Amino acid sequence: MADGAFTIRTRKFMSNRLLQRKQMVLDVIHPTKPCPSRATLSSKLASMFNVKDPGCISIFGLKQTFGGGQTSGFVLIYDNITAFKKFEPKYRRVRNGEDPVTKVARQQRKERKNKAKKIRGTKDRKAIRALKKQK
Repeated sequence: MADGAFTIRTRKFMSNRLLQRKQMVLDVIHPTKPCPSRATLSSKLASMFNVKDPGCISIFGLKQTFGGGQTSGFVLIYDNITAFKKFEPKYRRVRNGEDPVTKVARQQRKERKNKAKKIRGTKDRKAIRALKKQK
């Protein structure tokens, strides 16, 4: 291995046609170096698996082994970006940069919480729906 290089190995490869993706366990071997960034890993995986858009690749759960030098995690490679947006949870879409981070002001969150505490029972369903529409 060259200086700063790393090796990628995949295990437990599975093609999941129902969710339009390939899923596998990822092993990154990087002796004497820190783990490469997710962007670097996804670009290398895109070249390995002939993926046109690296935005369709979701890498998560990276854990280093004790002593360093090796990291393992999980990879999902979707067939296209629409499948990625349909099946991937929102927090992972935000991490990948596909969805923007939407932040509600702290005071607004508190007011909505306190209004929801006052609404109780089945008669107030209209009020609950009105609160959700205010989001």
